[in-house]
Amino acid sequence: MNFDNSYSGLPPAFYASVIPDEVPAPTLLAWNAGLAHELGIASSDYDEAQLAGIFSGSVALQGSQPISMAYAGHQFGHFVPQLGDGRAALLGEVVTKAGNRFDVQLKGSGRTPFSRGGDGKSWLGPVLREYILSEAMHRLGVPTTRALAAVATGETVFRESPLPGAVFTRVAASHLRVGTFEYFAARGDLESLKALADYAIGRHYPEVADETSPYVGLLRRVVEGQAELVAHWMSIGFIHGVMNTDNTAISGETIDYGPAAYLDEFRFDKVFSSIDSYGRYAFANQPTMAQWNLARLSETLLALGAGKDELEAALSLFPDQYESRYLKLMAPKLGVHHVQHSDAGLVADWLKYLNDNALDYTLSFRELASRAGADDEERFGPFETRWRQRISSQGRTAAEVSALMNSVNPLFIPRNHFVEQAISDAVEGDLTVFNELNAALSQPYSEQPGFSEFAKAPRGHERVTQTFCGT
Repeated sequence: MNFDNSYSGLPPAFYASVIPDEVPAPTLLAWNAGLAHELGIASSDYDEAQLAGIFSGSVALQGSQPISMAYAGHQFGHFVPQLGDGRAALLGEVVTKAGNRFDVQLKGSGRTPFSRGGDGKSWLGPVLREYILSEAMHRLGVPTTRALAAVATGETVFRESPLPGAVFTRVAASHLRVGTFEYFAARGDLESLKALADYAIGRHYPEVADETSPYVGLLRRVVEGQAELVAHWMSIGFIHGVMNTDNTAISGETIDYGPAAYLDEFRFDKVFSSIDSYGRYAFANQPTMAQWNLARLSETLLALGAGKDELEAALSLFPDQYESRYLKLMAPKLGVHHVQHSDAGLVADWLKYLNDNALDYTLSFRELASRAGADDEERFGPFETRWRQRISSQGRTAAEVSALMNSVNPLFIPRNHFVEQAISDAVEGDLTVFNELNAALSQPYSEQPGFSEFAKAPRGHERVTQTFCGT
């Protein structure tokens, strides 16, 4: 791997050097050959045992400088001044042939100085969950961290019960978080805070470096990225579940899939995460919470001398940018080829209909697409009449409308009950559902008769009502 480690060149306050634990019996469960190729890893040069050794942390890679990163965070609104990577080791950064820089990180590789009494390990469930969900998000076109490998360790991890251990390899544009900025701001360490802000600009947004107020430019770019990201989440019915500032990436990627889940029946107030007792991060709250997190970032930049009025102006861009991006994503899902501002009302009516009737979010779009040329207008009630008027005004055929809708409305998403089935089977040593589910999710918009079961909504007894972080 072509390591070019820049973060470990920052002052020692930014991280702690670590040595991932050796594990007794590493076994490769999943390997993302396409991503490996993009990173410059020739999979043919290694057998599965070698890959398992490397990506369990048992075998050191030349050029790697494993570190755990320091950061703070607002967790469910309450500030925790020191969090950090309690079970993760950043092996280093890889620069691809295209010139793109990526972090390669092990999760579940052992204790670090930030473990706060934890064992630093991961059990199999969260590893497979993040593998499935992050790769599915990538296929759906949502900015996200990626999954490179999942490795069973051959050791037992103790949570509520003894569970099989595993290590996940995550690839990210970076692991810089709003909480990283909060870490130094809370300590009044302005020198380190400035170094961090300059590093973030150089790595992600070099175009703002020469602006009159580069830190305002940084906030503006992060605002744009979060508006784009959350609009994507909302368009596909994704609930992150733990939108703390330490899980808000400066790069604009989805990061940390602990209790994440997808809507089955549509509810504005839907919550899955077992630790979100008051619905702070409920589905419909996600845009508001994203702006709240961005406000915490702006406060740290204020400490660097950025103008308060300028920062507030940059932050205030979020609602309009979010709404604009959301409408551009949602209107085609309803068969609208050329988006008009008034289409926001059509989207709102559709969501209200889904909410009032507790209809499946994903499948309802596909069913609506099949009705573009229908003669009756009964399936979706009065909404269907209005929708039919809108799509007929475009001068497009029913086939064209349906084709557009099916190109942007997935048939396959990581249904919560199938993710749980994949995990429970894997604990018993059977990866069949895990592998088949990943295969189906690799082509989310296509009819796949062999995998049609994975498109189905859960029946009553299959419904997942809570998800867990797994730490």
